[in-house]
Amino acid sequence: MSSHATAGPETTGRGWRFKCGVALFCLMIVMVLLIPVAAASGLSPSKVATVTGVIFVGNKIILLLTIAVMGKAGFQELKGIIGGYMPRLKSDGIVSPTRHVVGLVMFCLPIFTAWLEPYLDAVAPGLRPNLWQLQLLGDVMLVASIFVLGGNFWEKIRALFIRTARVADPVSDLG
Repeated sequence: MSSHATAGPETTGRGWRFKCGVALFCLMIVMVLLIPVAAASGLSPSKVATVTGVIFVGNKIILLLTIAVMGKAGFQELKGIIGGYMPRLKSDGIVSPTRHVVGLVMFCLPIFTAWLEPYLDAVAPGLRPNLWQLQLLGDVMLVASIFVLGGNFWEKIRALFIRTARVADPVSDLG
């Protein structure tokens, strides 16, 4: 009997976790499409801004949930579907320090601005431009950052949701 498990839906990335992740990703797109609908519906500008802020922050949370649900197998599958034209990422390689910093800035900036947005509106109403294009840019930047950070980043994000996960730094293990 072989010691290797047979490849099933969970190991290929097409299982229920992948489907849930794709559904969450589609929910994010639908939520963004609701912003112009809210603006065209005749709601007051403050209500449109509230809906926009809720959708913007909600999309960031849903994106993090999508990453956690899909895992590394889902990442590989999604990369093949959406990012097929992008350069191949080594799933076990360590990215360069510059690429790591750029990826972290791309990852943290949209989350930080989404977190700050309601407070900025409360302190200085009208200062922040209420453009759905800028919010879409933030979402695209957050997704692109995951590709810039490489395949190991998925493992790090997923480890946040595993209580027993431990840090294993291969560089410190060598010395």
